[in-house]
Amino acid sequence: MQLITQLDHGSEAPAAGVLQLPNDSDLQGLDLAGVTRIELNFPKFSDGRAFSQAVTLRRRLGFTGELRAIGDVLVDQVVQMHRSGFDSAVLRADQDLAVAQRQFERFSAFYQGDERSNAPHFRRSA
Repeated sequence: MQLITQLDHGSEAPAAGVLQLPNDSDLQGLDLAGVTRIELNFPKFSDGRAFSQAVTLRRRLGFTGELRAIGDVLVDQVVQMHRSGFDSAVLRADQDLAVAQRQFERFSAFYQGDERSNAPHFRRSA
């Protein structure tokens, strides 16, 4: 998963094919033609609706482009974001990029399946 600082995200040129969605958007009937990246907003740490949106976009709508988490993104959330289908996340300004990267070393395997690997651990080849 790509982790991005606020500074780096702010310096990106506006790109065609990027869709920003608030976390209360209705995804049914969403036209994804030409969309290469969807940015899902986490307005505050305790609001996890964007996790559900990510799963819906991947499983039900078949979106294969980049999913990016923006907003109040904390180190504690990045592993679950990755497991929910996010490809990248823009960390909140006060979050440490190195600490966030270490989360993936600390939690490198999971028993249950997720958006990255649907099979539970006992069904995966060794």
